[in-house]
Amino acid sequence: MDLIDLIPLPYTDAVVALGAAILGVTAGVLGAFAVLRRRSLVGDALAHSALPGVALAFLLTGAKDTGSLLVGAGIAGLVAALLMVGIERTSRIRPDAAIGVVLSSFFALGIVLLTAIAHTNNANQSGLDTYLFGQAAGLLERDLWVMGGLAAASLAVVALAFRPLKTTLFDPGFAGSVGLPVRVLETLATALIVVAVVVGVRAVGAILMVSLLIAPSVAARHLTDRLAPMLVLAGVIGAGVGVAGSLVSMRAEVPTGPVIVLVGFAVVLA
Repeated sequence: MDLIDLIPLPYTDAVVALGAAILGVTAGVLGAFAVLRRRSLVGDALAHSALPGVALAFLLTGAKDTGSLLVGAGIAGLVAALLMVGIERTSRIRPDAAIGVVLSSFFALGIVLLTAIAHTNNANQSGLDTYLFGQAAGLLERDLWVMGGLAAASLAVVALAFRPLKTTLFDPGFAGSVGLPVRVLETLATALIVVAVVVGVRAVGAILMVSLLIAPSVAARHLTDRLAPMLVLAGVIGAGVGVAGSLVSMRAEVPTGPVIVLVGFAVVLA
């Protein structure tokens, strides 16, 4: 990849830094929709829900292929999102309780499946726990292609559907009155958060992914009252946090995901 060669860092460090930048931009931009909808914990639920998807994909394929594992994570995230919406609309359970039920249930299922896999004789199982805690240092160049492709596709969707997404976000009643498919657009916004989770779960893990969905957007929200500049700022801040955290972690020889989260927290405080 020519871009990696342009980064003045050792190859492994350059891969990690570029991966963290891609993740930061994606999570920053897409996480803004959850923050502005006051549904920040939806990102937490979707991140935790990715874990059983990873485990099931491994059980079905028997291989630790990044592409198939991320597909499994994405499908599990979409199922969790639809389940949360279904619980909210068909029962008396409040949205926060629905999120808690789905989060805990899917995460528990993921832990059970990972434990079951650990007791099998499949030699390929090693490293699956990185989707729980994250391991940015283990990113490979082919992982960057997958992350970059998903990021580009999701950001293109945001750009093409910006006006209807914006209208639905701030005034769903008006959006419905002018004929916009409000539920479809709300589902699209949730699906975009699933994409952000899929992009980042390998690097920072299911537990910490929610912080990257929230911190850049919260910081950007303090700097502007307009959606378009906020999305740009959130992406820039997310990339900066990701790169800074990865560089600090590599120099200090500590886990990358937690350091990125701490850098994001520091930016929000500032």
